[in-house]
Amino acid sequence: MAISELLIQSTLTLCIDPNTGKDFISAKSIKNIQINGNDVSLDVVLGYPAQTQLESIREQVTDALKSMDGVGKITVNVGCRIVAHSVQRGVNLLPNVKNVIAVASGKGGVGKSTTSVNLALALAAEGATVGLLDADIYGPSQPQMLGISGRPDSADGKSIEPMRAHGIQAMSIGFLVDTDTPMVWRGPMVTGALEQLLRDTRWQDLDYLVIDLPPGTGDIQLTLAQKIPVTGAIIVTTPQDIALLDARKGLKMFEKVGIPILGIVENMSTHICSNCGHEEHIFGAGGGAVMAKDYQVDLLGSLPLDINIRMQADGGQPTVVAAPESAVSNTYKEIARKAASKIAIASLDHSAKFPNIVIQKT
Repeated sequence: MAISELLIQSTLTLCIDPNTGKDFISAKSIKNIQINGNDVSLDVVLGYPAQTQLESIREQVTDALKSMDGVGKITVNVGCRIVAHSVQRGVNLLPNVKNVIAVASGKGGVGKSTTSVNLALALAAEGATVGLLDADIYGPSQPQMLGISGRPDSADGKSIEPMRAHGIQAMSIGFLVDTDTPMVWRGPMVTGALEQLLRDTRWQDLDYLVIDLPPGTGDIQLTLAQKIPVTGAIIVTTPQDIALLDARKGLKMFEKVGIPILGIVENMSTHICSNCGHEEHIFGAGGGAVMAKDYQVDLLGSLPLDINIRMQADGGQPTVVAAPESAVSNTYKEIARKAASKIAIASLDHSAKFPNIVIQKT
């Protein structure tokens, strides 16, 4: 049987992307199929970062092609191409930022900031260019979690350069005020400060900007929904019923303002005793999965209540950096790939391709 492009496509419909659950053909990831006699070459272009999985995907596609009768030399190139995707209607994209991911929770104390910083670092570890904005004006925690001290530079006295740590760009009100200075501000001042931090920072060609939101559904969340281009939101909760009640409110808020929910992250899902190894669901079990099912969104991953996660974040070396090969770090990377792949299959933003139209009287 002669090798044809149609036969190759038919064969590759059996190859499933481990992050999207779709085959590479329907996902339009297979590009540039070339047939030279019995030799076959093609590209697999993922719309999300997956540096740690490129080799396994290459092997998967290569093995499928080897199963075809008469095939000769096989060349499979696998890479990633991250593009901008659509946001809320009427909100323009930020300069030099392709996609914005908001990380939110209905209440405090569920590990949202720890999830945010490890998500940002996991996206970077998978090959993306990433920024992290600490939007908690009252209680910024990212400077300590990233191990950053000092003040950001400003070349022109108007814009500010992002701080850098562990391969990502970062900005926080914590870089601009003393750690023991309380932010005694009313809502309008807080939202104004957030917009300034976001728009006056000279982000450098970001594939993703992760925004660590304060808990709740107040002024900052509404400002984010109305004025800031958000590609998608992640809800962080614990299995505890009280946390889930508030997490549901946060999820519904994003739904009402037209921001897609990328999924749910369940923190503190289980605790394993460091002395005896006994596993216990001290905050309940399965709450995140039930919530995900109720709202028909994905459960991106579940993370344990682990003293190492807390110690590493407190010490300025979050888990993805401190223990990159650990099970917890791999879970963060899986969450990052799943969230980014959800963005990849969303509609593209084409606003940059259209010229601005100005109507003038003549």
